[in-house]
Amino acid sequence: MKFKRILLKLSGESLVGDGLFGIDQQRLTDYAVQIAEIVKMGVQVGIVVGGGNIFRGLSGSAKGFDRVQGDQMGMLATVINSLAINQALQQQGVKSSVLTAIRMEPIGEFYSKQKAVARLENNEVVIISGGTGNPYFTTDTGSSLRAIEIEADVMLKGTRVDGVYTADPEKDPNAVKFSEITYDEIYMRNLKVMDLTATTMCKENNMPIYVFDMDTEGNLKKVVLGEQIGTLVK
Repeated sequence: MKFKRILLKLSGESLVGDGLFGIDQQRLTDYAVQIAEIVKMGVQVGIVVGGGNIFRGLSGSAKGFDRVQGDQMGMLATVINSLAINQALQQQGVKSSVLTAIRMEPIGEFYSKQKAVARLENNEVVIISGGTGNPYFTTDTGSSLRAIEIEADVMLKGTRVDGVYTADPEKDPNAVKFSEITYDEIYMRNLKVMDLTATTMCKENNMPIYVFDMDTEGNLKKVVLGEQIGTLVK
Protein backbone atom coordinates (compact mmCIF):
# COMPACT_ATOMS: atom_id res chain seq x y z
CA MET A 1 0.00 0.00 0.00
CA LYS A 2 1.38 3.38 -1.03
CA PHE A 3 -0.50 5.61 1.44
CA LYS A 4 -1.34 4.83 5.07
CA ARG A 5 -3.08 8.09 6.02
CA ILE A 6 -4.84 10.31 3.49
CA LEU A 7 -6.82 13.52 3.43
CA LEU A 8 -9.51 13.16 0.76
CA LYS A 9 -10.85 16.43 -0.66
CA LEU A 10 -14.22 16.10 -2.36
CA SER A 11 -15.93 18.93 -4.21
CA GLY A 12 -19.46 19.86 -3.25
CA GLU A 13 -20.44 20.00 -6.93
CA SER A 14 -19.54 16.34 -7.41
CA LEU A 15 -22.26 15.37 -4.89
CA VAL A 16 -24.87 16.76 -7.27
CA GLY A 17 -24.41 13.72 -9.53
CA ASP A 18 -26.59 14.11 -12.61
CA GLY A 19 -28.77 16.73 -10.92
CA LEU A 20 -28.39 20.50 -10.89
CA PHE A 21 -28.35 21.15 -7.15
CA GLY A 22 -28.18 19.47 -3.74
CA ILE A 23 -27.08 15.92 -2.98
CA ASP A 24 -27.57 12.90 -5.23
CA GLN A 25 -28.16 9.81 -3.08
CA GLN A 26 -26.57 7.45 -5.60
CA ARG A 27 -23.39 9.52 -5.89
CA LEU A 28 -23.18 9.68 -2.10
CA THR A 29 -23.48 5.89 -1.84
CA ASP A 30 -20.89 5.36 -4.60
CA TYR A 31 -18.38 7.53 -2.70
CA ALA A 32 -19.15 5.80 0.61
CA VAL A 33 -18.58 2.36 -0.96
CA GLN A 34 -15.19 3.46 -2.34
CA ILE A 35 -14.14 4.96 1.00
CA ALA A 36 -15.34 1.89 2.94
CA GLU A 37 -13.21 -0.28 0.63
CA ILE A 38 -9.95 1.46 1.56
CA VAL A 39 -10.86 1.73 5.26
CA LYS A 40 -11.17 -2.09 5.32
CA MET A 41 -7.64 -2.22 3.87
CA GLY A 42 -6.40 -0.29 6.91
CA VAL A 43 -6.06 3.18 5.36
CA GLN A 44 -6.70 6.07 7.77
CA VAL A 45 -9.06 8.53 6.09
CA GLY A 46 -9.73 12.21 6.79
CA ILE A 47 -12.26 13.94 4.54
CA VAL A 48 -12.92 17.59 3.67
CA VAL A 49 -15.85 18.36 1.38
CA GLY A 50 -16.78 21.63 -0.32
CA GLY A 51 -20.20 23.24 -0.27
CA GLY A 52 -20.66 24.48 -3.84
CA ASN A 53 -23.67 22.21 -4.47
CA ILE A 54 -25.59 24.20 -1.84
CA PHE A 55 -24.01 27.66 -1.60
CA ARG A 56 -20.76 29.26 -2.70
CA GLY A 57 -19.62 32.37 -0.79
CA LEU A 58 -17.74 33.89 -3.74
CA SER A 59 -20.68 33.71 -6.14
CA GLY A 60 -22.85 35.14 -3.36
CA SER A 61 -20.56 38.17 -2.97
CA ALA A 62 -20.65 38.66 -6.75
CA LYS A 63 -24.42 39.13 -6.38
CA GLY A 64 -24.03 41.76 -3.66
CA PHE A 65 -23.79 39.53 -0.58
CA ASP A 66 -21.45 40.60 2.20
CA ARG A 67 -18.38 38.40 1.61
CA VAL A 68 -17.98 37.40 5.27
CA GLN A 69 -21.60 36.32 5.65
CA GLY A 70 -21.54 34.65 2.25
CA ASP A 71 -18.50 32.62 3.27
CA GLN A 72 -20.18 31.71 6.55
CA MET A 73 -23.14 30.37 4.58
CA GLY A 74 -20.67 28.38 2.48
CA MET A 75 -19.13 26.93 5.66
CA LEU A 76 -22.55 25.77 6.82
CA ALA A 77 -23.10 24.16 3.40
CA THR A 78 -19.96 22.06 3.98
CA VAL A 79 -21.40 20.90 7.31
CA ILE A 80 -24.59 19.69 5.58
CA ASN A 81 -22.49 17.76 3.04
CA SER A 82 -20.30 16.33 5.80
CA LEU A 83 -23.34 15.04 7.70
CA ALA A 84 -24.59 13.40 4.49
CA ILE A 85 -21.23 11.66 3.92
CA ASN A 86 -21.14 10.62 7.58
CA GLN A 87 -24.57 9.03 7.25
CA ALA A 88 -23.64 7.27 3.98
CA LEU A 89 -20.45 5.86 5.52
CA GLN A 90 -22.30 4.56 8.57
CA GLN A 91 -24.76 2.80 6.27
CA GLN A 92 -21.70 0.97 4.86
CA GLY A 93 -20.73 -0.10 8.38
CA VAL A 94 -17.84 2.37 8.64
CA LYS A 95 -17.10 4.14 11.93
CA SER A 96 -17.08 7.86 11.22
CA SER A 97 -17.68 11.22 12.85
CA VAL A 98 -18.01 14.89 11.93
CA LEU A 99 -15.74 17.55 13.42
CA THR A 100 -16.54 21.22 12.82
CA ALA A 101 -14.19 24.20 12.53
CA ILE A 102 -16.82 26.35 14.28
CA ARG A 103 -18.51 25.27 17.51
CA MET A 104 -21.91 23.77 16.76
CA GLU A 105 -22.47 20.92 19.17
CA PRO A 106 -24.45 18.65 19.02
CA ILE A 107 -24.21 18.67 15.19
CA GLY A 108 -20.49 17.86 15.35
CA GLU A 109 -17.64 18.09 17.79
CA PHE A 110 -15.28 21.06 17.73
CA TYR A 111 -12.19 20.19 15.67
CA SER A 112 -8.74 19.72 17.16
CA LYS A 113 -5.72 17.96 15.70
CA GLN A 114 -5.45 15.68 18.75
CA LYS A 115 -9.08 14.59 18.46
CA ALA A 116 -8.78 13.95 14.71
CA VAL A 117 -5.54 11.94 14.95
CA ALA A 118 -6.78 9.84 17.89
CA ARG A 119 -9.82 8.83 15.85
CA LEU A 120 -7.81 8.11 12.73
CA GLU A 121 -5.55 5.83 14.77
CA ASN A 122 -8.70 4.09 15.98
CA ASN A 123 -9.64 3.39 12.32
CA GLU A 124 -12.45 5.92 12.36
CA VAL A 125 -13.08 8.13 9.32
CA VAL A 126 -12.93 11.79 10.34
CA ILE A 127 -14.95 14.29 8.29
CA ILE A 128 -13.70 17.82 8.99
CA SER A 129 -16.27 20.46 8.09
CA GLY A 130 -16.61 24.24 8.17
CA GLY A 131 -13.52 24.98 6.09
CA THR A 132 -10.87 26.73 8.19
CA GLY A 133 -13.61 28.44 10.22
CA ASN A 134 -12.64 31.79 8.67
CA PRO A 135 -13.98 33.80 5.73
CA TYR A 136 -11.81 34.45 2.64
CA PHE A 137 -10.45 30.88 2.68
CA THR A 138 -11.67 28.19 0.30
CA THR A 139 -12.26 24.55 1.22
CA ASP A 140 -9.15 23.77 -0.87
CA THR A 141 -7.16 25.80 1.65
CA GLY A 142 -9.11 24.11 4.44
CA SER A 143 -8.17 20.67 3.12
CA SER A 144 -4.50 21.66 2.68
CA LEU A 145 -4.44 22.88 6.28
CA ARG A 146 -6.09 19.72 7.62
CA ALA A 147 -3.87 17.41 5.55
CA ILE A 148 -0.79 19.11 7.04
CA GLU A 149 -2.24 19.12 10.57
CA ILE A 150 -3.19 15.43 10.64
CA GLU A 151 0.18 14.57 9.03
CA ALA A 152 -1.37 12.80 6.06
CA ASP A 153 0.92 11.09 3.54
CA VAL A 154 -0.91 12.82 0.71
CA MET A 155 -3.84 15.05 -0.07
CA LEU A 156 -6.08 13.32 -2.60
CA LYS A 157 -8.19 15.69 -4.65
CA GLY A 158 -11.09 13.70 -6.05
CA THR A 159 -12.63 15.49 -9.03
CA ARG A 160 -14.53 14.60 -12.18
CA VAL A 161 -11.35 15.05 -14.26
CA ASP A 162 -8.68 12.31 -14.22
CA GLY A 163 -5.71 14.57 -13.47
CA VAL A 164 -4.04 17.88 -14.27
CA TYR A 165 -3.92 18.96 -17.93
CA THR A 166 -2.17 21.71 -19.89
CA ALA A 167 -5.65 23.24 -20.36
CA ASP A 168 -9.23 22.41 -19.39
CA PRO A 169 -9.81 19.01 -21.09
CA GLU A 170 -13.57 19.63 -21.10
CA LYS A 171 -13.01 22.71 -23.30
CA ASP A 172 -9.78 21.96 -25.17
CA PRO A 173 -9.56 18.59 -27.01
CA ASN A 174 -5.77 19.08 -27.43
CA ALA A 175 -5.11 19.35 -23.68
CA VAL A 176 -2.32 17.01 -22.52
CA LYS A 177 -2.34 15.29 -19.13
CA PHE A 178 0.63 15.43 -16.72
CA SER A 179 1.55 12.31 -14.74
CA GLU A 180 3.66 14.52 -12.44
CA ILE A 181 4.02 18.27 -12.08
CA THR A 182 5.70 20.61 -9.58
CA TYR A 183 3.93 23.28 -7.52
CA ASP A 184 6.00 25.95 -9.29
CA GLU A 185 4.92 24.71 -12.70
CA ILE A 186 1.30 25.07 -11.63
CA TYR A 187 1.99 28.75 -10.78
CA MET A 188 3.88 29.42 -13.99
CA ARG A 189 1.30 27.76 -16.23
CA ASN A 190 -1.54 29.32 -14.21
CA LEU A 191 -3.29 25.96 -13.93
CA LYS A 192 -6.49 25.89 -11.88
CA VAL A 193 -5.72 22.88 -9.71
CA MET A 194 -6.42 24.64 -6.41
CA ASP A 195 -6.33 28.26 -5.36
CA LEU A 196 -2.95 29.91 -4.74
CA THR A 197 -3.17 29.87 -0.94
CA ALA A 198 -3.86 26.12 -0.85
CA THR A 199 -1.08 25.30 -3.32
CA THR A 200 1.42 27.49 -1.43
CA MET A 201 0.57 25.82 1.88
CA CYS A 202 1.16 22.38 0.37
CA LYS A 203 4.42 23.51 -1.22
CA GLU A 204 5.80 25.05 1.97
CA ASN A 205 4.92 21.99 4.03
CA ASN A 206 5.92 19.35 1.45
CA MET A 207 2.39 17.97 1.20
CA PRO A 208 1.99 16.10 -2.10
CA ILE A 209 -1.34 16.52 -3.91
CA TYR A 210 -2.76 13.74 -6.06
CA VAL A 211 -5.52 14.73 -8.49
CA PHE A 212 -7.69 11.91 -9.81
CA ASP A 213 -11.18 11.04 -11.07
CA MET A 214 -13.24 10.01 -8.03
CA ASP A 215 -16.41 9.41 -10.05
CA THR A 216 -15.11 6.15 -11.57
CA GLU A 217 -15.74 3.25 -9.22
CA GLY A 218 -12.60 1.63 -7.80
CA ASN A 219 -10.31 4.59 -8.55
CA LEU A 220 -9.76 5.50 -4.89
CA LYS A 221 -8.46 2.01 -4.17
CA LYS A 222 -6.17 2.17 -7.22
CA VAL A 223 -4.66 5.47 -6.02
CA VAL A 224 -4.05 4.11 -2.52
CA LEU A 225 -2.34 1.05 -4.00
CA GLY A 226 -0.07 3.31 -6.05
CA GLU A 227 -1.53 2.87 -9.55
CA GLN A 228 -0.72 5.82 -11.83
CA ILE A 229 -4.19 6.97 -12.85
CA GLY A 230 -4.03 10.69 -12.01
CA THR A 231 -1.48 13.49 -11.56
CA LEU A 232 0.95 13.88 -8.69
CA VAL A 233 1.79 17.46 -7.68
CA LYS A 234 4.99 17.68 -5.60
